[in-house]
Amino acid sequence: MNTLRTPLHPYRPVRRSNGIRTLGVLLLCGVVLIAGCGLQSGSAVPLRVGPGSIRPVPALAGAPVTVGSKDFTEQQILGYIIEFALVAAGAEVRDLTNIQGSNSLRDAQLSGQIDIAYDYTGTGWVNYLGNETPVPDEQGQFEAVRDADRAAHGMVWAAMAPMNNTYALATARRTAESTGVWSLSDYAELVATDPAAAATCVGTEFNVRQDGYPGMARAYGIDESRVSKRIVQDAVVFQATADARQCAFGSVAATDGRIPALDLVLLADDRAFFPKYNAALVMRAEFADAYPEVTAIMTPISRLLTNESITELNRQVDVEGREPAEVARDWMVTHGFVTAK
Repeated sequence: MNTLRTPLHPYRPVRRSNGIRTLGVLLLCGVVLIAGCGLQSGSAVPLRVGPGSIRPVPALAGAPVTVGSKDFTEQQILGYIIEFALVAAGAEVRDLTNIQGSNSLRDAQLSGQIDIAYDYTGTGWVNYLGNETPVPDEQGQFEAVRDADRAAHGMVWAAMAPMNNTYALATARRTAESTGVWSLSDYAELVATDPAAAATCVGTEFNVRQDGYPGMARAYGIDESRVSKRIVQDAVVFQATADARQCAFGSVAATDGRIPALDLVLLADDRAFFPKYNAALVMRAEFADAYPEVTAIMTPISRLLTNESITELNRQVDVEGREPAEVARDWMVTHGFVTAK
């Protein structure tokens, strides 16, 4: 069943005809909802769990909840963590993880096709709300996006995690040692003096986002026309940068498990350009108000999502080749939140 939510309280599902499961539809539609185009409410949660420290909650018994995520490893893990938690609490959870791109996830949430997801405070502040200047401290950034997004769009941010998946430029340790580039100011100087030595691989979103390369270039006085830049899929950046044959530097997310695995180092953001990207729950206000138990369930889980813990979970997927759902469930079981069935 595909569901949209009414804007009225109490929270009630509205039936909708089936759409297309894959997010390729978004490329055809441009937005999530145009006549005849939409997302299904998703498939079943991929692995079974039972209650652990999360016990069945009467208010959530049978409640229909669609969980979303973006299409990279960390987001998939975070989406499954939400799903397993809410299944243990008794909700009827549908899986709509693996949505292509931040804006597509955001559109799906604004339209009511997704009830809950983890997103990042910096993405909310810059990408969704259009601000150019980040708030320098993590709690301040969370509070700013929380207050502004609720006022502007009726979106609730809650249960912020300590993990900060900020953008960064990375390089192989041996490249840093040979070039002396350990900070973004060093990188900017290398671009100016020896552009060929500063060849850079960038992901497609990082290449165009104002909290990505264009904004970074302005903040550090980098002439983009001098940069030998290759636009590649995010997954390609890591090995290309580690090999240092195609690229000496690459755009990465700071909590990616391939960074330690490939002995990459992050260039210091010595002018504090990049926003804080702490993960937090995002829900429409009517959903959050109808089911306040969800935030209560997820808050102790979010507290354990540190940079170290999420980097390790990411590593298990991207380096060891494990499935994101298995990694997420094992972590939830290890911490006693749920039991495996």
